Amino acid sequence: MISHGKEIKVFSGNSNIALARDICSELYMGLGNAAASQFADGECSISVYEPVRGKDVFIVQSTCNHVNDNLMELLIMIDAMRRASAGRVTAVIPYFGYARQDRKAKSRDPISAKLVANLITAAGADRVLTMDLHAAQIQGFFDIPVDNLAGANLFVKYFVKKFGKGNEDVMVVSPDVGSTARARAFSMKLGVNMAIVDKRRERANQSEVMNIIGNVEGKTCILLDDIVDTAGSLCGAAKAIKEIGGAKEVYACATHGVLSADSISRIDESCIQELLLLDTIPYPKDKPACSKIQYLTTAPVFAEAIRRIYEEVSISNMFD
Repeated sequence: MISHGKEIKVFSGNSNIALARDICSELYMGLGNAAASQFADGECSISVYEPVRGKDVFIVQSTCNHVNDNLMELLIMIDAMRRASAGRVTAVIPYFGYARQDRKAKSRDPISAKLVANLITAAGADRVLTMDLHAAQIQGFFDIPVDNLAGANLFVKYFVKKFGKGNEDVMVVSPDVGSTARARAFSMKLGVNMAIVDKRRERANQSEVMNIIGNVEGKTCILLDDIVDTAGSLCGAAKAIKEIGGAKEVYACATHGVLSADSISRIDESCIQELLLLDTIPYPKDKPACSKIQYLTTAPVFAEAIRRIYEEVSISNMFD
């Protein structure tokens, strides 16, 4: 029962138009008519070419590279919808940039994730829909409702089809101690055991693998992470699993493929058989193709969440 009776509208910024179109396809509707461009001096310009008064508006925009431009597009589009008298505005942010700056790691550090949350709220968003926040507590940075979808279920379906459920020759491996809870939940859904890569991070984007906690010898290992940025940690963990742990082969999966710097060549040269990513971030246009990288679509998941939000029914079972 839809209590508010509003029409649903889905719009998109420039960061991930393909995903927005796929979401609309799942919802059997067209993408809203709007455009995001830049003035000569680089200022963001938003034009909305159809009425949104009283509508339930969803804006799909990942704050990925170029992060600041895409963030400004999102903020200004939210403001445009609010000033055009949209009934409700939901920011659909498949990848939430600045999420890794969620605490003060040293003196005088900013907490940029909180600042971005404040900006989105101040712009006029009524709620946020995202996937696999780097730190779940970021939901508490917002003063509006946040739905944080889980991407791991898509990987579970893929690997169950590939290896079967409860396969004793398969193990899930957490690339660091911080990802243990995520890996444990993933391994339970696959019905397999888990191991942990113990590492020490010397500086940003660099880490040194120290030890493997768990016996992975002769096993097919699945590394699970939330973000692949430079791929240094992931490839280092895969190397340790093979060389130190004696694993048979290594697969990897992650929700968000930032794929910056030399990540593609690093993945190509690694012992990883296949890297599975979700399409929360599109493949970088300036990077060469990589045969090891495969994508799964998140469109059905986001479309179902949008439908439930619109119909004002529970989406809690989507987190299971």
